[in-house]
Amino acid sequence: MKTLADCRVAIDSIDDEVLDLINRRMQVVERVGEIKQESGGAIYRPEREQEIINRLALKSKNDKGILNKEAIEALFLEIFAISRNLELPEKIAYLGPEGSFTHQAAESRFGAMSDYLSLNSIHAVFNALESKRAKFGIVPIENSRDGAVGETLDLLAKSSYKIVAELYMPIHLSFVTSARSLHDVKRIYSKDKGFGQCRDFLLEHELQDIEQIPVESTAKAAKLAAADPEAAAICSHIAAKLYNVPNMFENIEDVDSNTTRFIILSNFENAPHASSKTSILVRLKNGNEAGALAHFLDDFEKAKINLSKIESRPSRESDGFGYWFFIDFYGHIKDPRLTQILEKRAQEITWLGSYVKGDK
Repeated sequence: MKTLADCRVAIDSIDDEVLDLINRRMQVVERVGEIKQESGGAIYRPEREQEIINRLALKSKNDKGILNKEAIEALFLEIFAISRNLELPEKIAYLGPEGSFTHQAAESRFGAMSDYLSLNSIHAVFNALESKRAKFGIVPIENSRDGAVGETLDLLAKSSYKIVAELYMPIHLSFVTSARSLHDVKRIYSKDKGFGQCRDFLLEHELQDIEQIPVESTAKAAKLAAADPEAAAICSHIAAKLYNVPNMFENIEDVDSNTTRFIILSNFENAPHASSKTSILVRLKNGNEAGALAHFLDDFEKAKINLSKIESRPSRESDGFGYWFFIDFYGHIKDPRLTQILEKRAQEITWLGSYVKGDK
């Protein structure tokens, strides 16, 4: 290939082959959907998707391919999402509004083609699941700066729906505007926290004295900026894309390590996986006795089970002060090492889900 025209001809030919192969894959997917509907199997299988991504990443590495694991994951997650919609279209409820970071997390796993239900509270997402108005629910469970999301933990404690997947998403903010230059910007919209998280950027670009208008969400900020040529917004990338506002600066947050952990909820059980992680709720029967929690955790140490998180929450069922404990550990609920613990502590443990560990 000596010229740009030659390269374009080659790319067109390869694209035709890629399309033919994807169509062949989708024909198999349609048959998979028929089999699952006959057997009642779950359409979304995160552990199977992870196995495919890991296998392809290893193949690319061994073949000295250009694509790394992150690129392969981004490409195939969209293919998986399209496949699921062909197998059986199902509704996904998420904490809105449209254009929120939870919406962005949802699209990263279920793709742009899925049928989404934007709801204004975490409680509403759980209600949509329990009432069968949605098959999947996506909500935040913790943030690296602000800690656990208490409402999510409290609702998990009494929900019949389980965690089937988790994902960690870096929270990046963009400065978007239809103005021709920064000098034309007369006002900036964002959520109140957005201004505080981007203080250094505002100072560096001498925007600290521009009128700052707090609104209820960064998605609302993008919508307002889209209608106002003298306005800008500090918002998520997906909000800027949704409302078609030009992105002038990306990743403007002061701290680039801000990450939110999201969970995907549904009503099926994942198969055991080498990278399984499990969440449980613990209500200690003798919680007020000295050493009760230590004795409980000692059972895990003896079984050589590695805990990754423990979070206490005030119990709403106790007279006076009492606590529940939300615990994450590595392994699947069907792990033989857990059998003895589950039998011994059956009245104290509520299983919240076993799922493939997300990449931080």
